[in-house]
Amino acid sequence: MLDVCASTPLQGMAFTLQERLQLGIHGLLPPVYLSQDVQVLRIMKSYKGRNPLDKYILLMTLQDRNEKLFYRLLTSDVEEFMPIVYTPTVGLACQQYGLAFRRPRGLFITIHDKGHIATMLNSWPEENIKAIVVTDGERILGLGDLGSYGMGIPVGKLALYTACGGVPPQQCLPVLLDVGTDNQALLEDPLYIGLKHKRIRGKEYDDLIDEFMQAVTDKYGMNCLIQFEDFANSNAFRLLNKYRNRYCTFNDDIQGTASVAVAGVLAALKITKNKLSDHTFVFQGAGEVRGQTKICVFCSHTPYSLFYLFFIFFFLCAGVAAIGGAFTEKIIKDMASFNERPIIFALSNPTSKAECTAEQCYQLTEGRGIFASGSPFNKVTLADGRSFIPGQGNNAYVFPGVALGVIACGVRQISDDIFLTTAEAIADMVTEEHLAEGRLYPPLNSIREVSFKIAVKVVDYAYRHKIASLYPEPKDKEAFVLSHVYSPDYDSFVQDTYDWPQDAMKVQDV
Repeated sequence: MLDVCASTPLQGMAFTLQERLQLGIHGLLPPVYLSQDVQVLRIMKSYKGRNPLDKYILLMTLQDRNEKLFYRLLTSDVEEFMPIVYTPTVGLACQQYGLAFRRPRGLFITIHDKGHIATMLNSWPEENIKAIVVTDGERILGLGDLGSYGMGIPVGKLALYTACGGVPPQQCLPVLLDVGTDNQALLEDPLYIGLKHKRIRGKEYDDLIDEFMQAVTDKYGMNCLIQFEDFANSNAFRLLNKYRNRYCTFNDDIQGTASVAVAGVLAALKITKNKLSDHTFVFQGAGEVRGQTKICVFCSHTPYSLFYLFFIFFFLCAGVAAIGGAFTEKIIKDMASFNERPIIFALSNPTSKAECTAEQCYQLTEGRGIFASGSPFNKVTLADGRSFIPGQGNNAYVFPGVALGVIACGVRQISDDIFLTTAEAIADMVTEEHLAEGRLYPPLNSIREVSFKIAVKVVDYAYRHKIASLYPEPKDKEAFVLSHVYSPDYDSFVQDTYDWPQDAMKVQDV
């Protein structure tokens, strides 16, 4: 694509003749006009047939080259592209980041930059930042400590902020806090792009996070959303508790995972035809489970019984500990023997870390299992001909809509109630037809609609509970949220209307 001027988005051969003349680029492009839809087809021809990592690199290169076309492509088929820009392929991309790295995207802040973070934020070209996703790379998905290679996660998350939620990409900033790595293989890797020393911990680490949080809010305001992502459990819960009442922040691994799991449970109750309090739960892993147990406390004003989740066996099984195959044949069969419709959530990412596969669940329960996973699984057909579409309990159902709503009305502290509201909204969008197919979540191709509805509910909640900061309160909240949604359509640069000859340029369209 052609960089016609520093302030002009790149759109290549989609510039019309009028635009080319006004921008002074006539003759610098081939004469054919290609609409954005045709450009999408061109990318797809190159995309098909590549392996997942090559697909990831192609898409990231496109994002750098032509951002609007990148998001038009993603929104044209979210179900196809989300597994590439996010889990499971983003995990592979992070592991191979030294090879996949093409150009900086995001801000790299190291432990040695303490005292200068405010200055570093001034280096970022965009001033109106509304959302930051930050990681220190210590617990990337279920892959462990990847240090600076973890930058692929904030980049991927924020791509979904835009593709799924409609948050304008220029308002988003990915950040990697590099405090070193305890991954010896990376320390010995000549291609590793991060600090080559062991992780700094303790007060020096905490001071870095404190300075970062303060610098962000000083520059971008108290309304700037800061999402913590893939921090180790020892820091994740501690930092969430430390900052949640002081800043506009949440931890997606804790609260987002909990919200999407609760949404799946509420949808599953439509199948089991009973109440939440009729179930006993087992969680595999002591990580983000604590976030799920906390978010699953339903207040008495909800239609659900007051209920708290403990580590008790055998009626529902949820896994979040990133141990592939942890749900053994015996565990699954035991659950099927105790329950007519056992509910099994293998939520760990990427796919290789899932506690069991969709096929194992459906086969070992003779098709009675109600299954959801964090990463996508293909449709399963049993020997008797019955087919099931596994539900994907991906946090992408949660964080884009929550972010859009929070940003739109200027929420300054994000309570667990917002994530419960989100879970209920997602479950409400699961129809009987979806359940009949085996889905516990709306189809991924409807995720933009899901995110929009969540954002509207978040905005409504914020104004009802007096936690919004932007007033006057909008009367039409759907129109209000829609006014904040990013469009991937190309902008027009034609300033005046000219009567150009119709055959001055051959126009090709879909």
